[in-house]
Amino acid sequence: MSTPSSDRQDSPTQLIQHSQAAISIHQPLHKEATFYYFAYGSCMCPVDLKRSLGEKTHKYVIGPATLKGYRLGFNRKSVLRNCGVLDVVPDATSSIEGVLYRLPLRLSDALDQREEVPHGGYRREMIEVRAHGRLYQNVRTYVVVEKLAEELAPNDWYFNVVLRGAVTCGLSEPYVWKLFNHMHQLQQRHWQTQSLRSA
Repeated sequence: MSTPSSDRQDSPTQLIQHSQAAISIHQPLHKEATFYYFAYGSCMCPVDLKRSLGEKTHKYVIGPATLKGYRLGFNRKSVLRNCGVLDVVPDATSSIEGVLYRLPLRLSDALDQREEVPHGGYRREMIEVRAHGRLYQNVRTYVVVEKLAEELAPNDWYFNVVLRGAVTCGLSEPYVWKLFNHMHQLQQRHWQTQSLRSA
């Protein structure tokens, strides 16, 4: 029988205690075309984003940002990760925290590939977010094209990389806990369903 997911996860408080200081604002890039990108899932973790883009991305982090009028949902099954992955869904009563990057335009195609845009996984959406008291417009994010009817639990790897990205890049502690609880509840529901099926 599988170990309950609660035994495999660090709590947000533990992550915050063990994390280095949140990434600070970096100087703007010069002499290179750039675009703003709002990450709310695994791409919040600069180490994981580096894996897809082929270079260190810490230096491109502007900092934590807030997107109003949307909520999170695990509305897509990733074939690569074999689990539920995050999406943003319009919701006038909600807001989402994430990480704002200023990326070189030369990384745009690689980011689209990561988000499976050519294969209809996600699509680009232009939004506006607030970071460090400033409104950023024409910010790119990605939205699931074909949404699942019901949320699907993340696996442990995705759970941890999302949480580590949120902590490393300085999202608010209440939001990190909210994110933790959302993912944990989905996993608990998944394990309960699996237990019933195997009973």
